[in-house]
Parts: sequence; C-alpha cells; structure tokens
Amino acid sequence: MSNKIFMRRFWLLAIVALVVFGCKDASETNTNTDTTISDDVNNNVEQYRSRFHFTPEANWMNDPNGLVYFDDTYHLFYQYYPHGTVWGPMHWGHAVSKDLLNWEHKPIALYPDKHGYIFSGSAVIDKQNTAGFGENAMVAVYTYHNANLEKENSILYQTQGIAYSTDKGETWTKYKNNPVLDNPGIKDFRDPKVFWNVDKLKWQMLLAAKDHIQIYESNNLKNWAKISEFRLNDNPPLGVWECPDLFKLTVEGSTEEKWVLIISHGGESSPNGGSGTRYFVGDYDGITFTTNQKVNKWIDYGTDNYAGVTYNNTPNNKRIFIGWMSNWNYATVTPTETWRSAMTLPRELKLIKNDNGYLVKSKLIDGFDNLTSKVPEAQITGTYPTKFSYSNLQHSVVAFNATINTELSLELSNKDGDTYTVGYNKNTGEFFVNRGKSGHVDFNENYKKSAYQTMQIGTKEQLSITMVLDASSVEIFINNGEYVMTTQVFPNSDFTNFEIKNPKGITINNFEFKEVKK
Repeated sequence: MSNKIFMRRFWLLAIVALVVFGCKDASETNTNTDTTISDDVNNNVEQYRSRFHFTPEANWMNDPNGLVYFDDTYHLFYQYYPHGTVWGPMHWGHAVSKDLLNWEHKPIALYPDKHGYIFSGSAVIDKQNTAGFGENAMVAVYTYHNANLEKENSILYQTQGIAYSTDKGETWTKYKNNPVLDNPGIKDFRDPKVFWNVDKLKWQMLLAAKDHIQIYESNNLKNWAKISEFRLNDNPPLGVWECPDLFKLTVEGSTEEKWVLIISHGGESSPNGGSGTRYFVGDYDGITFTTNQKVNKWIDYGTDNYAGVTYNNTPNNKRIFIGWMSNWNYATVTPTETWRSAMTLPRELKLIKNDNGYLVKSKLIDGFDNLTSKVPEAQITGTYPTKFSYSNLQHSVVAFNATINTELSLELSNKDGDTYTVGYNKNTGEFFVNRGKSGHVDFNENYKKSAYQTMQIGTKEQLSITMVLDASSVEIFINNGEYVMTTQVFPNSDFTNFEIKNPKGITINNFEFKEVKK
C-alpha cells in the first residue's frame, strides 16, 4: 500500500484513532449502517471536484482496492480515512457502478480492528465455494497494518487477512482466524493481488515484499504456500515495491499470449518524479514469472497515476485498469476542501508488439463515448480547430491526428492568464506537458518541481492525440494509448481557450471536440 512515507508522521494519531474507531469491528461483522456524509457535503460542488472521475464524497482517499465485477456490477473499494482530508488509519471505502463511469457511494466496507488498519488488497468471487463462505461469496484479501507493532520497531507489523460478503458486497464479515498469512520477517509485506489460475485450478496471490514480488497459492483462500519470487537488480533501486498485478493478454493481431506484471514504486522512481507504476511483459508457467525486457516501461508517464490495478472477473475477460490520480509528493496538500484525491478514468489495457518489443496500451473504455456529445461549431468562437474558445472546455475531449514537420505546440488557457502547454519535438522524440503556469502551483514545492514533464516516444511523422479534461486533471493518450500522461491541474478559473501555437508547421486531420455531459 502506497503510504509508507507518511507512517511515522501519523503514528500517534493512528493509535488514538484505532482505539476510538476500531470498536466498530469488535464483532468482526460490519453491517454497513454507519455514514458520516452530510447533506451539505453532498450538495457542495467544489471548483476542483471532478465531474466524471470518481472522488470520495468527503475526506481522504488513495489506492483503488478490491476491483471486482459481479452480477452486472463493478465494485470499487479504496483506501479511505473517513475523519479527515489527510492520510489516517485506513478503511476500505466502497462504491458500485454499472458502467465504470457513474458511481453510487456505499457505506464503508471494512474498518480497522485488533489486527490493524485495512491496507490495500484485492477481491475475488469464490464461484466454487472453495473457502466455505458460500457459493459466489465475494472475498476481500487485504493487508493488516499494526501500528502498535510498528511503533515498537517490529518488522512484523504487516500480515494478510480476508473478509467475505454473501450479499454482493453490502455487508462484510472478517474471517475468525485472521490473519491468514503471517509476516515472514519482511518490513514491507503487503498489497495482495489474488486471482484464480484456470490452468492450475488454484488461487494465486502476488505480494509486494519490500524490493521484490512473492507469489503464493491456495486451494481455499485461507492457507497459502509460497511458490516463487520475482526480483530485479535495479541500479539505482526504484523504491519500495507496491500494488502488484499479474494477468495474461493476447498480442493484438495475433494468437500470441504473454503475461504482464505491474509494479508500483514509491520514492522518486517515476520518470517525472515521485511515485509511479511500471510494467513488464513476459511469461508465467503457473509458478515463476520471467521476462527478457531490458528497459523500464511505464503504465503512465505523468506524475498522477499511481497504485493502479485491474479488475477481476470482468465480462469477456477485459483487462480494465484504474489508478489513483495523485502523487505522494503532494497528495495531502492539493487545493481541495472537503475531499481529497480522485481516480483515473478506467482504461482497458491492450498488448501490442512493434520494433521496440511489447507495449501495453491504455485506451478509454468503450462506454466513455456515451458521456460525450459533439460541440456544434456554431457554439465555438474563433478559428476552429486551431484557435478557439468554448465555455465548457474544462470538461471536454479534444482529439486529432497531426502530421508534424518539426514540432507541435498547443496551449490551454483561461481569462486569468493561466496556461497548460503540450508539445512534441520530432527531432528529439520528446513529448512534454508544462503545468508550471497553470494556476495554483505554489501549494507545494514538489508540485512546482514536476511542472515540466516529458516522455520519450521516438521520431513520429504523425501523432494521434486525445486529451480528456476534467475539473482538475488532464489525461493525454498518444497513438491510441501507446503512451499516456496524466496530470493534476488547478487553474484559477476554467480553461476556455484552445490554441495550436504553430499551425503552419503541422497538418491537422480528424479533429473532434466533444463536451462531457454529466
């Protein structure tokens, strides 16, 4: 779970809160009758609250957890502190959706208990009743974090527990013999991702173990045996390993199948500073994951997509990914009021193969178009499509193909003079964004430090660019999602102006401008 760097700062608060709030789980059963959200909060539409990205109704949120589909419903659990807008003793918040875009908030699913806080994990549907909780029980597998043991300088403060629901996630019961996996002597031992291996007919689990991944298997979700490890000799090390995921994808246009391993890293590991998420494409024989990949590849090259994992049990085996749209370098101080943090838009992961090897693409889920409508040119002022204004640009999708002579430069701006710049240099192969003058940038030095962000995409004669703007974010997908940059942005007022700064140096085709209606 991606919060290690805050633990010492909050341990005193955490211990007090565990005593006060841990009693909610004294019976080991949560009937989900508690809610702390007031009508005033529900009716408060803040300037930076996303319209079509998931945000908590109030208070603090980080990692997505327990992503699982069941009975025509997508479940999103998440790291949640219900008593403040900064990190605190972790619970599992809960929301449900039919389409991954319109969410219904549910009461808190899991509370801290005598074993500790409820850190990150996953959820599965036990179709065969292997655990004995009932056919089609929803089972959550998560990390316990014991703040008392951590305070005592024990390295055994993280273990793994399970809970189950027999009413489609409405109420939850902790397993009476938790934890189901004790700590083997590793300081950072967390973030279980569980899946059903159809070839071995066993449950398998990935765990982040400080600087490597451990793989376990089980017949019943209760008794786990370690079967392998995956390590890399990173030089320099990329920070603590977190939030692993492992799944199989078919290479587009072929019958070749490969396995993809996702790993999130804390510290200053990401290409543009702070926490980030990389991936490896390789092979998995049911015991050991191997890869020939020599270079780091990242799910997202922007600073604001972290700790993402994929859904279990999805229709047609689609691999749908959601990440936490923030960065530990400044997550606790972003300029929002009653709530803090959002999730990325859900993205379907695809696998392609080109001259640079295997590449994981991220594309917006098919249903996203249902939220959009084309903006009539009569409602747009200026020279469309190279320089125009529209009142609701801040909540829109801009997509086009560009044939580029030497470089591309475009700018979003508002009446206050705030600017967000996007560019590409064909000679260097560098794509960049610059949020250094985008509005509120002085709230944190690390945010300012990461204003100029780059990714190397190589020399391209043509680019396909899709930009999705919401109240406080810009998500950019290059060449149908081969490369992605996600950034938070906090303009003083909504961006209303779009301008391609060098229109004579490029040729624009298939320009689309759509408003997101929600």
